[in-house]
Amino acid sequence: MSDSKTIAVVLSGCGVYDGAEIHEAVLTLLALDRAGVTTQIYAPDIPQAHVVNHLTGEVAEGETRNVLVESARIARGEIKALSELSASDANALVFPGGFGGAKNLSTFAFDGPAMSVNAEVTRVVSEFRASEKPIGFICITPAFAAKLIPGVKITLGCEGDAPAAARQLGAEHVETSVDQIVIDEQHNVVSTAAYMLGPWIAAVAAGIDALVAEVLRRS
Repeated sequence: MSDSKTIAVVLSGCGVYDGAEIHEAVLTLLALDRAGVTTQIYAPDIPQAHVVNHLTGEVAEGETRNVLVESARIARGEIKALSELSASDANALVFPGGFGGAKNLSTFAFDGPAMSVNAEVTRVVSEFRASEKPIGFICITPAFAAKLIPGVKITLGCEGDAPAAARQLGAEHVETSVDQIVIDEQHNVVSTAAYMLGPWIAAVAAGIDALVAEVLRRS
């Protein structure tokens, strides 16, 4: 039996190197579906920063793709432009990871602490915070949470360049294992490292399941 909750999930393309991490996106959607809630998927209607050949890992020079169109592959077409989302539409907000979070939703992969964050991402995070609704950040996406939520407590897994950059922005970084989550009570934020640590899908699923459960408990 389902309850009346609706959770907004924001994707950043399709593919770990230039979009949403597909395992993380699917695991998030699976955990939400198993919980019996309604899920609505969104993505910004913008060009990708670049396209990466996932076989070779090389940038596909001259090729362009759209973040919303690519995200629709994971959503099986059931997706809306992020511009259509407002905090009144959902009980909580979740960002699966993948380099799209650091390349398309923000410029963290290119600019580090000097990053900019997509205007629609900035708006919806601000609206959900103002409405005191929980937000879940997975994998690399806590990095741009550091930009948008000063002083936020997050995890990016182990210490390294990404946590150091987040700390430069004023975030509190907590080192975790892949199955753990970090809860920021003050800002109503939950994060998990997922494929920042890996090593593979079963371990990543444990952390995402815990994050989804906590986000739903708070929503």
